[in-house]
Amino acid sequence: MNGRALVAWNLRRLRVDQLISQDKLAADACVDRAYLGGLERQAENPTVDLLDKIAKALAVPLEELFREPSPDEIPPRPLKGGRKPK
Repeated sequence: MNGRALVAWNLRRLRVDQLISQDKLAADACVDRAYLGGLERQAENPTVDLLDKIAKALAVPLEELFREPSPDEIPPRPLKGGRKPK
């Protein structure tokens, strides 16, 4: 798995595990939501500074964004779309 794919996999894994929407994570990390979506789709190439912001917003060490998935690990599924009720 290349670096961009690895970051995309782990970004979605961590976000979905914590039940955080792209909108919320983008706001917490001070990043555009469309750009964050591009990171998860491997369409964008993030800087180390941006990865630091995202890791801090997810409250995980930076190396969590580079964790190699095990061969039998199922890709993280997107969260159910739509706004959450307040």
